[in-house]
Amino acid sequence: MEQSSKTARELYEEIKARPMRPRFGFGRKPMLINIDLQKAYTAVGEFATAYETDPKQLDYVNELADLFRAKRLPVAWTYVAYMESGEDCGVWGTRTNTPDSLQNIKVGSERSKFDPRLKIDEVKDIIVNKRMASAFFETNIPSLMVWHQCDSVILTGGSTSGCVRATCVEALSRGYKVAIPEECVADKHESPHFANLYDMAVKYADVVPVADVIAYLKAYPGTNA
Repeated sequence: MEQSSKTARELYEEIKARPMRPRFGFGRKPMLINIDLQKAYTAVGEFATAYETDPKQLDYVNELADLFRAKRLPVAWTYVAYMESGEDCGVWGTRTNTPDSLQNIKVGSERSKFDPRLKIDEVKDIIVNKRMASAFFETNIPSLMVWHQCDSVILTGGSTSGCVRATCVEALSRGYKVAIPEECVADKHESPHFANLYDMAVKYADVVPVADVIAYLKAYPGTNA
């Protein structure tokens, strides 16, 4: 194993400046998947589980969602929320049972609600209650990708080291190109955030400036589907 005194941020900045591999490139038709931008994870100062990386994250997410809708591309929002018993959280979430535990994000609770700063079209957008880390696991996202004939995903949300990474790996495993606008993902601490941006950029996804995604979408010809 190579050893280094560099921080995760420094390692990420190095490969960002000098990429190790060419980009996968944007797909022919992407779906925007916004992962768990709910108060449990965005309401800093209200909930102990919340965090912020880029203060403009939600502004960028709203801009991407507007562009997707303007081009008639699918927009999905996931959130986690569980039964009163917590049994649908499984082994993953039931190892602790405190007010801040995953299993205690109950359906209809404040922690389960989307951040009010988000601009969600509750008629046209896809809203998914997911139970596990990946947005693809036991949700209707896979069938909607087929229905919309999408070949790629653009991921935002949190956490970078958790649900974003899990969704990224599963999307690639299913044969989809993945792009992650770096300003649009967040984590609790900078070390796992940058370590996972590094890892995804090297192996699984194009981690790109949000400006690149915006430029791609503005040039996108649109679709009738």
